[in-house]
Amino acid sequence: MASARRRRLVPCFLGILLNALIGVMCEAELSFTLEPSDIIAVQEQPLMLHCQVDGIPPITMQWRHNGLLLTQDQHHTTFSNGTLLIRHFQKTKSDGSSDEGDYECMAQNSFGLVLSRKARIQAATMANFHVQPESVHAEESGVARFQCQIHGLPEPVISWEKDSRPVDTKDERYTLLPTGVLQITGVREEDRGKFCCVAHNSAGVKYSAEADLIVSVSKSSVYKEPMILVGPENLTLTVHQTAILECVATGYPRPIVSWSRLDGRPIGVEGIQVLGTGNLMISDVGVQHSGVYVCAANKPGTRVRRTAQGRLVVQAPAEFVQPPQSVARPIGTTAIFTCQAQGEPEPQLTWLKNGQILEPGGHVKLRNNNSTLTIDGISQEDEAIYQCIAENSAGSTQASARLTVLWANGLPGVPTHVQAEALSPTTIQVSWMEPNQNTQDIIGYVVHIRRTSDPLEMEYEEAVSKVTVQQVIRDLEPSTSYTFYVKAYTSHGASKPSDTVTVSTHGEVPGPPSLYTKVVNASIVQATWEPSSKMGQYQGFRLYYRRAHTPLFTGPITFPRNITQYNITHLDPTLVYEIKLLAYNQHGDGNATMRFVSLREALEKSVLDSPCDCEKDQQSKTSTTGIIIGIHIGVTCIIFCVLFLVFSYRGRLMMCKTVQATPPSGHGAVLESSSSSQRASGLNGSARRDVEVNGSTTGKKVVDSNELERLFTQPSTHDTCTSDSYILNDTQLSTIPLDEFAIERDTETQFHEPPAMEVVQQDQGQSCVKAN
Repeated sequence: MASARRRRLVPCFLGILLNALIGVMCEAELSFTLEPSDIIAVQEQPLMLHCQVDGIPPITMQWRHNGLLLTQDQHHTTFSNGTLLIRHFQKTKSDGSSDEGDYECMAQNSFGLVLSRKARIQAATMANFHVQPESVHAEESGVARFQCQIHGLPEPVISWEKDSRPVDTKDERYTLLPTGVLQITGVREEDRGKFCCVAHNSAGVKYSAEADLIVSVSKSSVYKEPMILVGPENLTLTVHQTAILECVATGYPRPIVSWSRLDGRPIGVEGIQVLGTGNLMISDVGVQHSGVYVCAANKPGTRVRRTAQGRLVVQAPAEFVQPPQSVARPIGTTAIFTCQAQGEPEPQLTWLKNGQILEPGGHVKLRNNNSTLTIDGISQEDEAIYQCIAENSAGSTQASARLTVLWANGLPGVPTHVQAEALSPTTIQVSWMEPNQNTQDIIGYVVHIRRTSDPLEMEYEEAVSKVTVQQVIRDLEPSTSYTFYVKAYTSHGASKPSDTVTVSTHGEVPGPPSLYTKVVNASIVQATWEPSSKMGQYQGFRLYYRRAHTPLFTGPITFPRNITQYNITHLDPTLVYEIKLLAYNQHGDGNATMRFVSLREALEKSVLDSPCDCEKDQQSKTSTTGIIIGIHIGVTCIIFCVLFLVFSYRGRLMMCKTVQATPPSGHGAVLESSSSSQRASGLNGSARRDVEVNGSTTGKKVVDSNELERLFTQPSTHDTCTSDSYILNDTQLSTIPLDEFAIERDTETQFHEPPAMEVVQQDQGQSCVKAN
């Protein structure tokens, strides 16, 4: 908005503007190219203040000290280039006066007079220490802190000495803060000694009193609640300075120090650095860093914490958003100057006319907190250089503009056929035709621009060369109505204004909103957002979310413009979600803001926080014991069964006869167990296979002896069967009638008693072991 209202600098048309074109005389106006700066001077040393100005000569240069004209004498000399020399700077002279104070450079030519910014000159000083270091008792592995404070100009640089030697800054346990604080973490016996603070600047060097560090035996094994010994102080700084926020915490185990802002905004990473174990340093501070900062000392692995807070206020010197622009007006008309400045705190505006404070009254009016100067019914006496001075506690600045009073004779006619066409949300093209009379002396045109809803004094201009009759007006606001008119200029003045034309810029979709997310619990995420102020107006918001890396979003969930928060529920705590938010209006959807959120941390936290169910744990242990006992019983049953069948001579003889007579019939042996056994499972899976008998496949699954030998270390007896039709060997154990040898897994977790064993007589005289 500010850029759209900013007055454009009117160019010099081909360098031929010799007198005035809408108040701009390219070389006639006085303008500073170099203004004096604030300086901290050294006693009895020479001091030079520089000032340079452009304009049509002859130009007279003078200096003012504390508002009074500075006379030339043996102590003060002004050179032709505008530089002021103070031969021997003195804070206090013999007559009681001082060279300290505010200095202004004053330049004057036939067109007017201008004043530079005020430069503050101060003497370098060094006061005595108003805070001396005090002796400290610290435990081994603890924290020791010394502090000293001293005032001086420029700000003294602080260093520390231990036993008359500089402190070893390479030791990471030693932290030296620019504020005059020395911190020692992990104190050791060799740290004991006498510590001294040293301050130095251009005014000299000063030493503080000495303080002792006494180290005692550590009691670190005793638990100590976290405690903040020193928290951040309230600070007021100027932009580009460095902020040091101190935080010293103790406790056992050593607490973890963290920082946050009270308003919830992120601290950021640009220019942020941690000094020592918890001090926050912000380099090159800006207005955005202002706020309340919270230091937290957290006990590791718990929610126990202690906090301290301090306020940081960042001031910004005054600077112009819209400086005044020179204008040319015929006698009897109205001249308007606009001046807008920003800073922290808000700058105060003052107007000067040829270097003198302008008092409103009569036909001179100041409006809108002095940001608008209006001169009605101008006369020749109003022709002058007008200056806007913007000043606050952080600094001051100035800008000047000239009012040229024009005569009405021989002025050009009015431009005709003025038209305007919107090209985009921020641009409009204005076109016109030449006047019908006095066109031979035209040197350019000026397009006057105003938001239709703004008052007349908010008007600004853009100058155009005489070789064109159109201009594209840029940096406008979307969906906004603007009013235009055109004037033609000669070296004698301007024509009457043309007819006005009004047109609106195109609409614009909203900018991407700011999106913030917060994990409420393992299945709920809270989304909060703020609309963007950089682009088009918004009517509402649309929210989408999905599992990360999946193609489709859930949504949109549409909200009106007054809703800025929503809880997304029923989420899977083991997944990462992607959240998308956009604003929309009648022109469409704006760009979206995306965020990824993981609920895993909240899930882990809920698991850690769940109470211990000791009874359930005991039952689990009992169940596990039963499983182990069941495994041993099951293995014992298998061994008994195999040994009985393999080594029973009678059983082998009967089986051999059975084989001679008829093909073996399948019989099964089933082993029941209260729990699954890995060894038995391997037997069930790997030992099933088809065995060839006399060159034919029996179609039955039997136990391979190699597998049995591997699983059971009992040696097998390799006897020869009495029958000539079948030979028993290591790979063909068809004498063992284990058809579909299997393990049934009991899904219950209860403990079972060991089964009783009995011998069961089979139909063909065979015997096996059965678990009752």
